[in-house]
Formats: sequence, structure tokens, C-alpha cells
Amino acid sequence: MTDLKRSFPPVVDERVRVLVLGSLPGEESLARAQYYANPRNQFWRLMGAVVERDLSALGYDKRLHALLECRVGLWDVIGSATRSGSLDAAIRDHSANDLLALAQSLPDLQAIAFNGGTSARLGQRALGEAGNWERIALPSSSPAYTLSFDKKLDAWLTLRRFL
Repeated sequence: MTDLKRSFPPVVDERVRVLVLGSLPGEESLARAQYYANPRNQFWRLMGAVVERDLSALGYDKRLHALLECRVGLWDVIGSATRSGSLDAAIRDHSANDLLALAQSLPDLQAIAFNGGTSARLGQRALGEAGNWERIALPSSSPAYTLSFDKKLDAWLTLRRFL
């Protein structure tokens, strides 16, 4: 069955220096109304290493608060789409979130990081040539992307220089 899926609101405040963009929440994230809720998704471990805090040990609301304290925001490139399951390859008929408006509203934004190939491809297209933000394509934190954790971590740690 293919259902219409919607992204969550952005998690940002005026202090955000790094905006991390996923593609569209997966089934478990949608069911729990939480970014990166699938325990096999490595996002919280990767970001924990970037900000040097054990985010995985915190409750969800405290994770989001800790990210904002570290000047990291979250959102998704896709506002809504039809998709069966959680894989990006199954995304159809998507509509984009207004990334440019959000990025332009963040006065301290220095970098936009794309969590995975779909996010990078669609996000770069949505942003066009606007802004002076560094754009960083990261290996996906998804368990479907089988690159080793250590190799993912090497790439994700590049975000530290913007914090």
C-alpha cells in the first residue's frame, strides 16, 4: 500500500549554524512522530559524536534540545510524498519543503548538510545557487545504506568545524 507521508516541522532556532536535512521520515519515525526513531538508524550516534554528547541516552525531547544547544537544526527536504515502506527509492509524487525560506531565516547558518543521496539531490535543486552556505553531502545514516559506521562517522565529523 502506498500512503501519503508528510515531514515533521523543522527543529530550528535563531542560533542554528548547521542545518541537517533528511529526505522524508521513515515508517517508524512517522509512527512515533520523532526524527530518526528507527533504533537501527545511526543518526543519533553520528550526531552525538559530532557534538560530543551521548544523544542516544537522552529522551527524544532532550535530544532535540541538545542539538539546538549545539547550534544544529533538523528538517527534511520533502514536505510530502507517496511512498510504500521507508526506502527513498519508493518515494513518488513528492512536494518539497521551502528550504530556501528556512535557510534564509537563520541568521547564523553556515552549513547545510544532506543526510543521504536523495536529500542531497533534491535539496541542492531546491536551494539552487542561493546563499553562501557550505553544502555538505553526507553518507546516509539509514540502516539501508551499508557503509560502515566508522566511514560514515569520518564524513559526519566534518560538521564540527561549523559549530
